[in-house]
Formats: sequence, C-alpha cells, structure tokens
Amino acid sequence: MIKKLHEFRMPAEWEPQKSVWIAWPYNKNDWPGLYQYIPKVILKIICKISKNQKVNLIINKKEKNIKKLIKLNKIKNVNYYYIKTDRIWLRDSGPIFIINKKTKKKIILNFRFNGWSKYNNYKNDNRINKKISEITNLKKIDPIIKKNGRIRKIIMEGGAFDINGSGSILLTEECLLSKIQQRNKNFNKKDYEKVFNKYLNIKNFIWLKKGIVGDDTHGHIDDITRFVSRNTIMTAVENNKKDKNYKNLKENLKILKKSKSEKGKKFKIIEVPMPSPIYIKNTRVPASYMNFYICNKKIILPTFRVKEDNIAIKIFKNYFINKKIETVDCSKLIWGFGAIHCMTQQEPKI
Repeated sequence: MIKKLHEFRMPAEWEPQKSVWIAWPYNKNDWPGLYQYIPKVILKIICKISKNQKVNLIINKKEKNIKKLIKLNKIKNVNYYYIKTDRIWLRDSGPIFIINKKTKKKIILNFRFNGWSKYNNYKNDNRINKKISEITNLKKIDPIIKKNGRIRKIIMEGGAFDINGSGSILLTEECLLSKIQQRNKNFNKKDYEKVFNKYLNIKNFIWLKKGIVGDDTHGHIDDITRFVSRNTIMTAVENNKKDKNYKNLKENLKILKKSKSEKGKKFKIIEVPMPSPIYIKNTRVPASYMNFYICNKKIILPTFRVKEDNIAIKIFKNYFINKKIETVDCSKLIWGFGAIHCMTQQEPKI
C-alpha cells in the first residue's frame, strides 16, 4: 500500500493532460449492422484530439492496417500500444490516475472491471490496467475494503462517477446501489463513500437518483451530469413531460440545486437539453450531450443529427470561452451504447 495516500487526488478533466488513452474498435457485436461506420468515427475523434495532444492508441498485435490508416489521414501525435481488448470503452475499463503534486508521483488505481455486471466477455478489459502500468512504469494499487471481516476488491467504472478535482463527486444511486447489475454485492452508501474518500480524497458526495433510458450501464453519471469547473455543473434536462427521462432528470436537477460544494457554497448549474429520442433497430439508445470529452485545448462534443444539436453547441460555446468546441456525429457510435467520454481516458500531467 502507498504511504500517505491522502496526499494523492484525481485531477479534474479540465486540468492539464499528458495524453489520452483510446482503444481501436474490434468488437463487431457492439454495433450490429453498423460496425462498418465505426472505425471512421473513431478516426475522426483521434484526429481532432491528436492535433493538440498525445493519443495513446491501443491496438491488437501485428496490426499494420490501422497504422497505415492513421498515416493516410495525416494524423500525427499517436503512440501505439499492443493490448488485447474486449471493447473500446476505456473510461470504464481503463486506469484511473491519481497524482501527488508535492512528490511528483502518479499512481494507477486498478479497480476491477466486470463488464458492468451485464456482459460475460470482459476478461481482456480487466487486464488493461496491468498492461498500462507496465507500459508507463507506473505503480498500480488495487482498491479494497474490509467488509464483514472480508477483504474485498472494488469493482468500479470511471463513467460511474465524476469529480471536480478538489473533493466533490457526482454519483447515481441507480448505478451503485441497485440490485440490478450489482457491481459490489451488499455495498451501501457508506461503503462507497469510504472507498472514494480513501482512494480519491473525496469529502463531498452528491448522490443523484437515476440515469437515462437505454443506458446499458444502468445509470452512469457521465450520460447525465458533469462538473465543468470546481463550482459549475452541467446537467441534462428533458423538456418533454411525456418522455421517460423527464421525471428522473427533473428529480436530479432538484438535488443539484440544493447541493453544495466541499467549501459549502452552492454550485452554478447549467441545464443542457436532451437530444430528441433516438431509436436504432427499434431500440432507444442513450444519446446525451453530457458524454463530451474535455481536452487540453478543445471540447469534443457528440451530436446526433437532431434539432437540439445546435442548442447544445451554443450552450457549450457560451460556457467554454477558452476552448474550441468541435463536434463529432455520434448517431451511429451510440448504437454501442457509448459516445466520446465513454471511449476516452485522460492521463494527467504531474
């Protein structure tokens, strides 16, 4: 165990990043009937990010075609690493980096990953952190908790929580406390708060209720509500009273308006409308503008070919005045039940 773990913290996404980790899409079953469009979308995301910062691209061994493709598209600033994966969603399966600015140290938190307690093919993804730890030469630690006399390793996904870098965290009860897709059996709020306090130095917990319809993770926070500064939160709202998300998102908004920061101050809340419902092969998908990614100089914002796209772009431009807003059409990528935030994992600078 690392001594003085309390001196480490997870930096917020808007803090300086050394690089971003992205995995190439191989799993055709994640986008039935639409897979042929997916590599091009991922390529576009890599292209936009790599113009200003390093992309660490995870590919399968002996994969020459992808390197050729990257070269053909004149994409630079990409490092290649050979790691076998099950899916591309590194926000959930990839490493959580924590830093100690005083000692200039960086550590990987190796939470266990179990396919969101939904899918059986996750064993390669559960080994990603070990491989990245070896590649980066960074020490990894396995978060644990003692419960009922037993030491238990914690199952956790990066998309299940969002932090402001100074002690506050956003979570949902649906994801972490429900018996459906239960990650850590018999865990309660106190257990999770103990884990986040110990390993991420979190002191202030904001528990929202439910996520959005169609989310196969069962309530991830990064589809509904995100910190955009220490004191500012962006949150999805549904204006159509007949929509299934209306009631749940309204309830979350009420909680957010009452919540306070780690310093006891009220947050500034920015409301962002949900896109019109999107169905692919008669299945509603979890399209949301909240699945954006904050780069060093840009915001990569998902769009869905609906009327709300322009409203969302305007809100983001008004708020992120020092960053360029770049959009990527995710109307097909979302068939894999994730978008830009789900497939990226930033590595902070020390």
